[in-house]
Amino acid sequence: MSDLAELLKAKDASIDVDDDFDAINKLYLERGWGDGLPIIPPTAERVEKMLEYCDRPWNEPIAKMAPRYGEATPLRLAANAVMAGCAPNYFPLFMLAIEAMCEEPFNLYGVQATTHLCAPLVIVNGPVVAELGINSGHNAFGPGTRSNAAIGRAIRLALVNIGGAIPTLGDMSTFGAPSKFSYFVAENEANSPWEPLSVERGFAKEASTVTVVGAECPHNINDHESLTGLGLLTTIAGTMAITGSNDTYYLAQPVIVMGPEHAKAIANDGYSKADAKRFLQEHATLPLGKFSKENIERRFRVTFKDKYANAGLDAPVFAIQKADDIIIVVIGGAGKHSAYIPTFGATRAVTRALKRKDGQLAKSVEEFRKS
Repeated sequence: MSDLAELLKAKDASIDVDDDFDAINKLYLERGWGDGLPIIPPTAERVEKMLEYCDRPWNEPIAKMAPRYGEATPLRLAANAVMAGCAPNYFPLFMLAIEAMCEEPFNLYGVQATTHLCAPLVIVNGPVVAELGINSGHNAFGPGTRSNAAIGRAIRLALVNIGGAIPTLGDMSTFGAPSKFSYFVAENEANSPWEPLSVERGFAKEASTVTVVGAECPHNINDHESLTGLGLLTTIAGTMAITGSNDTYYLAQPVIVMGPEHAKAIANDGYSKADAKRFLQEHATLPLGKFSKENIERRFRVTFKDKYANAGLDAPVFAIQKADDIIIVVIGGAGKHSAYIPTFGATRAVTRALKRKDGQLAKSVEEFRKS
């Protein structure tokens, strides 16, 4: 008997069902163990192959996932990874993303249980992007790449099956979003004029990292006419200035996804990433009078009374409070587009690096496995 078989038997952690794909999927659907799409049956053999890429005891939790605070053990995570269609070498990055979103600053409870439509967005940097074939170019947020789709889906299945994000029970989102199926991309570092997000957040360029953000879906920013960095940044700032965003009320960290063409045009005009952030923070504003009377009286004049208790209707309301809190990444292929991704607001981005057992950076999944 294998180590996994003995563990499953000792914990009474397996069920015996007929080896029939449709019957297994019917059972999982009836028990709410999924996302509504067919799953790959997590047989002991498949789960054990996944766990070949695990560096810790299989039945000890690496985190507790809100709102249920279920124990995210490697065994449970491996079952969800199999169900999602992950290849075994995806597993270390999947575990890393789960650990990152369970850190307190991210506020997984809020992201999971809110009526807002947010979902954990995972942005990957470093050598692991090429190793696992994670899409950072054309259609990076869409279908077509197994690693993006499967790792993102595995995260959602774990959020449901371990974290308890069951619609109307743990997940109270008013209408949800497509990003709740899979929200996993990589930064297009090769086509970025600036340092990668991971380096900006304090990691070495050779580190393989995940950054998690409690985010809405991308909102397209179309600008085919601006020829200057100033023009493009003006368009982006105008898109950020909206009345219904959660970020208006928090020290939030919205994401600006710049397509490579927009990013290069802005950089060629002498803007650093920090310069772009400062411009966007200063110019993404609305006059107070653009908000409803009730929002002005019940929110701005009460919650932000130091600024707006006696302010006139022309007083500026900033879409984002601090320039440094804007996250800029370059993602996508050809085309004069960028995107604005507002957030849940009451959440902070968390970045984690893939490491070996000795605590040193693992530059690849295979290096991680062999450590």
